[in-house]
Amino acid sequence: MHVREALYIDGAWVPSTGVGTIEVVNATTEEVMGSVPDGTAQDVAAAVAAARAAFASWAETAIDERVTYLQRTTEALQARMEEIATIVTGEVGMPRYLSLLIQAGLPVLSFMNTAQALAEYRFEEQVGNSLVVREPVGVVGCITPWNYPLHQVAAKVAPALAGGCTVVLKPSEVAPLSAFILADIFDEIGLPPGVFNLVTGTGAVVGEAIASHPEVDAVSFTGSTAAGKRVGALAAQSVKRVTLELGGKSANIILDDADLDRAVTDGVSKAFLNSGQTCTALSRMLVPRARLAEVEAMVARTTRGYVPADPFTDGTRLGPLASAAQRDRVLAYIEQGIDEGARLVTGGPGAPEGMERGYFVRPTVFSDVTSDMTIAQEEIFGPVLAILAYDDVDDAVRIANDSVYGLAGAVWSRDPERAKAVARRLRAGQVDINGATFNPIAPFGGYKQSGHGRELGRFGLEEFLETKSLQL
Repeated sequence: MHVREALYIDGAWVPSTGVGTIEVVNATTEEVMGSVPDGTAQDVAAAVAAARAAFASWAETAIDERVTYLQRTTEALQARMEEIATIVTGEVGMPRYLSLLIQAGLPVLSFMNTAQALAEYRFEEQVGNSLVVREPVGVVGCITPWNYPLHQVAAKVAPALAGGCTVVLKPSEVAPLSAFILADIFDEIGLPPGVFNLVTGTGAVVGEAIASHPEVDAVSFTGSTAAGKRVGALAAQSVKRVTLELGGKSANIILDDADLDRAVTDGVSKAFLNSGQTCTALSRMLVPRARLAEVEAMVARTTRGYVPADPFTDGTRLGPLASAAQRDRVLAYIEQGIDEGARLVTGGPGAPEGMERGYFVRPTVFSDVTSDMTIAQEEIFGPVLAILAYDDVDDAVRIANDSVYGLAGAVWSRDPERAKAVARRLRAGQVDINGATFNPIAPFGGYKQSGHGRELGRFGLEEFLETKSLQL
């Protein structure tokens, strides 16, 4: 059991002003694996006050000193990767080997890459008769989701601290435990009191208190578009800066000259990564109408390799969803797809055979999907893939862009220049060309209702900086 009884505020572990606790449930066993304090608005106020008091001195620390803190954090996270992976697999259900690479590995990269970006960043430049300087925005509220819990925390906290900001963090109550490991590390390396503060609790209480607090200068939020709209509305009351990384319904365009074997294999893997609980999941596969039957057969065959199983078992590629609520939501979307006339290629409603315990869902593929169907428009956040047929390239681009979202996408063609030309037409923040892999220093963020602002690398650092002109 991972029982955490205190919050981290002003450099110390302190009890919440509330009396409630939040249980953390193992996604595979449905048993309680830990608990954290159910924080209050008063806890947020204390954390913000500590962050405000620490800001002036932290903002003036030398760049080299901040780089050193980031490097020491990187090393400490590396030393605890096994522990982090085990905890997150329990909370979220990602297969253990993937958790080690992704859930534990990406936070290490975030701190390491941020240290390098900070060391190389030009905080001053001459523009005409002005000296243009970049300064920390101030106290930053970070509100993070459960699907990649420590990665999302690191992608915000590392650049905020690097830029000279102080932080109040609220991790998701579904998967909060790895955030406490980070707080432990900051405590161990001697990060000055008040520079980082951790308050756990619900979005309705702790999240709203952070977003609406007048002494919070900026909010960085990752989560659903609905929750992001609420954060933006609350933050607007004090005109604070807001970075939003929200939902997605990413289209994977397989052009008529693509290598189908590679495109389908990669497309299915990116649709089902983390059981589809990925904002950039390629959940819409767009294929030439003439090759629809061929692609359906290939997708069905590939999907048979994704058998729901215990994520701690070697060879598992598909674990459970993170919670009962998420499982029920995904099952409701599968039923809705059937009701609206989409054709099941594989999978469907109901628990996988022999997996009655745990939040498991059968990997599901629909075809004969049209853009007006709910499963083609709304983010399902589960192992559900929709196949849509198109008539020509213009039709494919139209279908891909027929979404309120614009987070990610993909294009496949044997001609890389043709693929890039189509990718440029997609209204999305990042597009994979022929199965390219995730780049942890490239700007990450979306168009339209997928949010605004960018994370990672130099671009993430700049989200936490203000610009000042000194006329000389």
